[in-house]
Amino acid sequence: MKIASWNVNSLNVRLPHLQQWLESFAPAVVGLQETKLEDERFPDTALAELGYRSVFSGQKTYNGVAILSRSPATDVQIGIPGFVDEQQRVIAATVDGVRIINLYVVNGQDVGTDKYAYKLRWLEAVHAWIAAELQMHPDLVVMGDFNIAPDDRDVHDPEVWNDRHILTSTAERAALQRLLDLGLHDAFRLHHDDGGIFSWWDYRQAAFRRDMGLRIDLTLISDALRARCVAAGIDREPRTWDRPSDHTPAWVQLQPPTAY
Repeated sequence: MKIASWNVNSLNVRLPHLQQWLESFAPAVVGLQETKLEDERFPDTALAELGYRSVFSGQKTYNGVAILSRSPATDVQIGIPGFVDEQQRVIAATVDGVRIINLYVVNGQDVGTDKYAYKLRWLEAVHAWIAAELQMHPDLVVMGDFNIAPDDRDVHDPEVWNDRHILTSTAERAALQRLLDLGLHDAFRLHHDDGGIFSWWDYRQAAFRRDMGLRIDLTLISDALRARCVAAGIDREPRTWDRPSDHTPAWVQLQPPTAY
């Protein structure tokens, strides 16, 4: 069971890329972020032609999340329960017995700004919700664009991306660690110790060509799924295509329960 996360940075623009990638990579489940589409414009018919069912929550121009799956998605949750937020950043569903939480984490703008404070409040609300979800759904995957690079291996230049910089600040990394402390594991790090493998590159300064990136797209798996996690990685290829998203897919592969 391959489960992937991809910030497509406008599904309207990137739909052909998504279709091409779904056909070649053939994941069972995909979480999308930054779809940037109102729900009535979501291309569920086009994706159904490839064998994917869609649940989604969008808005015009900004944000927007979706879960695509080969099997039906049930028990769909939109938004963080009890947290009032006009931004469409969260969707969850259960697919083939695995609870999927798809997050588009707040960017935060700059350390010390109101948007940074909102990011930390948002992460606190997510923490409380995921703690409750784990009690109900031991087989849990939390994925998405986290807008946090976990450690210095995940940035191209730790001197620039330091503990005072957005996406790598002390408080952001501590918030991510609190999520992991609930009993979640960074699937990528279960299989790769090396640094310099990224999922996002700025459009500016020829960042992709120069490999000036960050790993901020994550797949986190619960303790109950750790023994089933046989592979995880990042697919750089879509970032090489014409007019790409600035992100590329991150993925994890789980064996079925009967296989271990």
